Amino acid sequence: MYPPELKYTKDHEWVRVSGDEARVGITDYAQKQLGDVVYLELPEVGRVLKKGEVFGTIESVKAVSELFSPIAGEVTEVNRTLTDRPEVVNSDPHSAWMIAIKLGDSSDQNDLLDAGQYTELTQ
Repeated sequence: MYPPELKYTKDHEWVRVSGDEARVGITDYAQKQLGDVVYLELPEVGRVLKKGEVFGTIESVKAVSELFSPIAGEVTEVNRTLTDRPEVVNSDPHSAWMIAIKLGDSSDQNDLLDAGQYTELTQ
């Protein structure tokens, strides 16, 4: 159910690392808990994030939740398509990346979960 090429956090974000960049989104589990996503607030390009820092908010018909950065680094890109069409998060959460980050400390990845560990966490 969870793509094996992604890494996951206990806060239900996913990370796809490619070279020195990572893309971040929320998991299928998270979007199901939220319900229909209606609004996203994402950071500006250039913002430097610490691991675990709030980088934005996601609003659904049920709740408003904070989004946490799973790794440290500088925001290099923001998926503006999602700010115009946040419902894409519900239809394809593991492709609907929110931000791209130029990696800071590569050891941040050591605490991330693989697909099997994340599946165990959400059962």
